[in-house]
Amino acid sequence: MIPMVDLKTQYHNLKDEIDQAILEALGNTQFILGPNVQSFEKETAAYLGVKHAIACASGTDALHLALRAAGIKAGDEVITTSFTFIATAEAIEYVGAKSVFVDIDPKTFNIDPALIEAAITDKTTAIIPVHLFGQPADMDSIMAIAKKHNLKVIEDCAQSFGADINANMTSSIGDVGCHSFFPSKNLGCYGDGGLITTNDDAIAEQLLMLRNHGSKLRYHHDIIGYNSRLDELQAVILRIKLKRIQEFNAGRRRAAHYYSESLKDLLTPPFEDGIGTHVYHQYTALSSQRDNIMQALTAKNIACAVYYPIPLHQQKVFADQYGKITLPVTEKVASECFSLPIFPELTTAQIDRIVEVIRSAV
Repeated sequence: MIPMVDLKTQYHNLKDEIDQAILEALGNTQFILGPNVQSFEKETAAYLGVKHAIACASGTDALHLALRAAGIKAGDEVITTSFTFIATAEAIEYVGAKSVFVDIDPKTFNIDPALIEAAITDKTTAIIPVHLFGQPADMDSIMAIAKKHNLKVIEDCAQSFGADINANMTSSIGDVGCHSFFPSKNLGCYGDGGLITTNDDAIAEQLLMLRNHGSKLRYHHDIIGYNSRLDELQAVILRIKLKRIQEFNAGRRRAAHYYSESLKDLLTPPFEDGIGTHVYHQYTALSSQRDNIMQALTAKNIACAVYYPIPLHQQKVFADQYGKITLPVTEKVASECFSLPIFPELTTAQIDRIVEVIRSAV
């Protein structure tokens, strides 16, 4: 069996260090906003090149709290992509705003900056670019549009931890950045976890209150907040993995490039635009023979998946709002895309086996 991501192998490689650190945290008994959370925030801020890094309970919460702290409210419009996980749009709904979906670039699968300005109205207050699958979006173009129209930019970096654009890390470019530490991510914990980054002191102050029941001082509540705090034990694990994130991402890139060279005559491999460093949270390719390929892989106990088979504008939950819009590039990509196993420990022998099955299928 070749899984989509091999968390077991990674754990065994780090087992002694993780187990010892968890036992130390258990003995310390500071489980809520303890020393490991505080250290992790400082370490990620330094790594990402931002002034503030504020841990929270999940990537979805990171997006929700970021929108609230940035002042996005009911009646506002937020421009984003339909080709993403639903959390991107859920967070917009949580604050009472409306998602305005625009089409994607057919090569990078990220939001197409050339289509953003036409979607701006007098209700538009923000843009959420998603660095999908670890490929950085065209932030230079997006930031120029945002500056021209006085819009906030909230980066959805759930899949791009460690990706950079001209040496600037994703989540350090917009007004706010949002990360997820779901176990399968490039930097993943052993449960849910999230992080919000910003260089804006006022936004950071709001975030610190929002994640902790609206409180700056214990039992003094200035605003209505939430219970969205990263667990101390998850921070322990993340600190250990953070030290190796460059190594992990290099392993993903090595595997991805070997895949692409091996598969280039069989399907359309992922595109690297050269603007930024793709960190391959997913290795997502295109093929008109997707179903045949996936059936063949499954028959050989090789994992594969479709991210995402139904774009958000076609989801049942949004049928009333977006049922009549069409996004032709998004819809075509969704009909042909599929993802292959990708993780730092993936071997060339495993990739050769996967390629052999695909070759036989097409």
